[in-house]
Amino acid sequence: MRRFTRPGPVSRSSATRPRAPGNLPAELNRFVGRDGELAALAGHLRSARLVTLTGVGGVGKSRLAARAAAILQDRFCDGAWLVELSTLHHGHLLDHAVAEALDLADHTGRPPRAALATHLAGRELLLVLDGHEHLAEECAALVADLLRRAPGLRVLAAGRRPLGLPGEQNVPLPPMHDRDAAGLFLDRAAAVVPGFTAESVDQAAVAELCRRLDGIPLALELAAGRLRALSVEQVLHRLDDRFRLLTGGAHSPVPRHQTLRTTIGWSHELCTPAERLLWARLSVFAGQFDLDAAEYVCSGHDLPADELLDVVTALVAQSVVVREETPAGLRYRMLDTVREYGAGWLEALDDAERLRRRHRDWYVGLATWCELDWFSPRQAEVAARIECELPNLRVALEHSLDSCGDAHLGQYLAGTLWFYWAGCGRLSEGRHWLDRSLELDGEHDDARLKALWVAGYVAVLQGDAVGAVSSLRECREEAERTGNATAAAYALHRTGCLALVRDDMPRAEALLRDALARYREIGELNSNVLMGQVELAMAVAFQGDLAQAVRLCEDVRRVCDDHGERWTLAYALFVLAYAAWSRGETVRARSLLEECLVIDHAFHDLLGAVLAIELLALVTLGQGDAAEAALLQGAAGRIWPSVGLPLFGSRYYNQPHRLCEEQARALLGAERYERCLRAGAGLDLDAAVARVLDGGAEGRPDAADVPGPRGTAPGQAPECSEPAASPTADGGETTG
Repeated sequence: MRRFTRPGPVSRSSATRPRAPGNLPAELNRFVGRDGELAALAGHLRSARLVTLTGVGGVGKSRLAARAAAILQDRFCDGAWLVELSTLHHGHLLDHAVAEALDLADHTGRPPRAALATHLAGRELLLVLDGHEHLAEECAALVADLLRRAPGLRVLAAGRRPLGLPGEQNVPLPPMHDRDAAGLFLDRAAAVVPGFTAESVDQAAVAELCRRLDGIPLALELAAGRLRALSVEQVLHRLDDRFRLLTGGAHSPVPRHQTLRTTIGWSHELCTPAERLLWARLSVFAGQFDLDAAEYVCSGHDLPADELLDVVTALVAQSVVVREETPAGLRYRMLDTVREYGAGWLEALDDAERLRRRHRDWYVGLATWCELDWFSPRQAEVAARIECELPNLRVALEHSLDSCGDAHLGQYLAGTLWFYWAGCGRLSEGRHWLDRSLELDGEHDDARLKALWVAGYVAVLQGDAVGAVSSLRECREEAERTGNATAAAYALHRTGCLALVRDDMPRAEALLRDALARYREIGELNSNVLMGQVELAMAVAFQGDLAQAVRLCEDVRRVCDDHGERWTLAYALFVLAYAAWSRGETVRARSLLEECLVIDHAFHDLLGAVLAIELLALVTLGQGDAAEAALLQGAAGRIWPSVGLPLFGSRYYNQPHRLCEEQARALLGAERYERCLRAGAGLDLDAAVARVLDGGAEGRPDAADVPGPRGTAPGQAPECSEPAASPTADGGETTG
């Protein structure tokens, strides 16, 4: 399970809490045995930059790789990062999945491979690719590229086959030896049977059972799950019967590659008809799922929805389904090998296509509901839900775009997720799905028009003016032709947004006023509409009418408060802070910007965050701390490459930056200014946000916190120096 870190409850404390580097999940149960294999794996990772851990299904590759990474992560200053690939069905999303796992948000139009290479180039980290066998060719190309361009990178890949690259150190993982196998079986048995102890069972029977199961961990766990209803001896006897049927003799060895499948098959046979049916149907889910989804997708006359919870609970008890607590609530998942077995039965039942359609329909409905819920106090919960559901949403998108006659559903789904692409730092993947969907001829104009304006919006945010103009012009022309007033308003709005970042303020104002009038006419009110009003405020502010800009943004603030909206609120706060700074109200400006930054950071909105940091630098300068102002400019300079052209290349957006630089350079001197700038560039976003928000009650960072010699007197601008590096959660550095 991927550790979810954004967006959570928006608060100052949550934004400043330090995180360990990496995204390794917490272990759900005790790790047993494998001491020798762990030591050997650590040794291989010290001597080779690419290590592949290979073995049969169920032998414990994923668990061992994650355990080894957890042990070794402190040796990598930028941590250890896990990429789970089993839920990824197609190689074209591989780069996006790795970027997602690394918590890398890139708002530019660069290919994700280029963004990954840039991100990793100066870092020292361990990348764990788990379950790569079905994407081996694509993974090999990616790993070769990244290892070549990032000298501090080491890769641990776990799968059923090597990647086949030069310099690769392949480590075959054998089944557990007898003592470890028995220890694992007894540990898992104690977890499922109250009062179970090693002394309460026949040790010889346990040893024989472990031998018959070839020491394969998943097989042992499945067998332990049966102890609720059977004794160890009964489990052994029934397995012997199963193996005898397979081999023709009670003591004939079962081929190792068949042992797990035979054990899964035996576990499947012991299930009730309802459990077997649900097992097959649950295989359509990618990664995690919740009970509501399972009830909709998997229920029917032969499996009533109101009985499904009991069946799921039974499968959990048998280790067929895993129960997990997540930031999005209680969820379930199936282990890969178990899911593959269920998928085979679903195909045999000739029911796979129907279940895939139901799966797609559920996630189209979920996206629709979440789009509506985005404009509510549940914004953070919506973002967490979509983050957890991303593997299933990808499957739904693939199914829609690959199925004859369903292109309109893919266009609709890609467009409906605009709030996730734009609001949660997923522009690159959003652009991927939008472009793919628009390559197809859908039969529903409304769905295509929505995908077009969202594609134009994403292109604007990525700094792709050509792509934005193309999509928005087509959307507007087709919307006027078909009478789709909503799509026409959105196309007009985003064209105005493009004019805003291209410094055409009179045109931006005219287009945005027209769009807002159309929104009022059709009764449209949501985060997009409010953002249009904020963008209008920016346009009039840059033309000198600060009073009108404040009125517009105070109105947005009131509506946001009424509806619990936070994402758009952050941009309104930015404009209000700009106006406060212009009036010389630096304390108020800092307060507004700090609130703005907390929200942007929680939603991983890099654009909003870097704009806030740029303006905070100028406010800090106005409060008499030129060194800290220069440092914040350096921190912003580190973020801009992941956002796009710094300050959009706009003279209006660049004015506060230029003013701050000129005055700070004059106060500090060129050499000292550059030192502070470099010190700021050593801060990643997390560290920069923490630095701003830990500034004390008066809203100013202590001089002692600024990189410089120890003992600098409070209030005296210290000499800036390079910060001592220490790891942070997204692989960057912060000051020591």
